[in-house]
Amino acid sequence: MTLTFYWYPKCGTCRKAKKWLEEHQISFNEVHIVDNPPSREELEKLYKKSDLELKKFFNTSGQKYRELGLKDRIPTASEDELLDLLASDGMLIKRPLLTDGNKVTVGFKEEMYKNTWA
Repeated sequence: MTLTFYWYPKCGTCRKAKKWLEEHQISFNEVHIVDNPPSREELEKLYKKSDLELKKFFNTSGQKYRELGLKDRIPTASEDELLDLLASDGMLIKRPLLTDGNKVTVGFKEEMYKNTWA
């Protein structure tokens, strides 16, 4: 089983996650989240399989998130609006995003990776 690893190479958290995967000899396909962001349909699938709230898919510490004033918009936005926003710019998506098609993790915490992917 090969995982799909959406990441941004300049992101320190992404680099830590990649290193963890390599150290545990877990095979994955790298996808640059800005150059090749997941489509709206893919994001919807990932969200539905993740058991997470859709707001957890947003990179809340990103410049774009602040520029767009999303902190105030997200609580009242519809699911469709949120998915459209996420699909509009890879920098809005919390990273790394890792999936095998069934399971999904957003962000990187070593414990979460160990429980999900090891």
